[in-house]
Amino acid sequence: MNALGLFKALADSTRIACVLVLYQRGELCVCDLHELLEISQPKMSRHLALLRQADLLTMRKKGLW
Repeated sequence: MNALGLFKALADSTRIACVLVLYQRGELCVCDLHELLEISQPKMSRHLALLRQADLLTMRKKGLW
């Protein structure tokens, strides 16, 4: 991960809020995050995908969640 990719990933206030919520609360599913941040589930998924691409988050699938 280079510095430019890191800063691009954190250039959005929603992604910063997401990282902070996850830091404070620990592991959450997309449904919890989209309710807490009051954005649509597809939009939350796109933000999480960008954070994963920047190696700021990891993903784990458990059943349907």
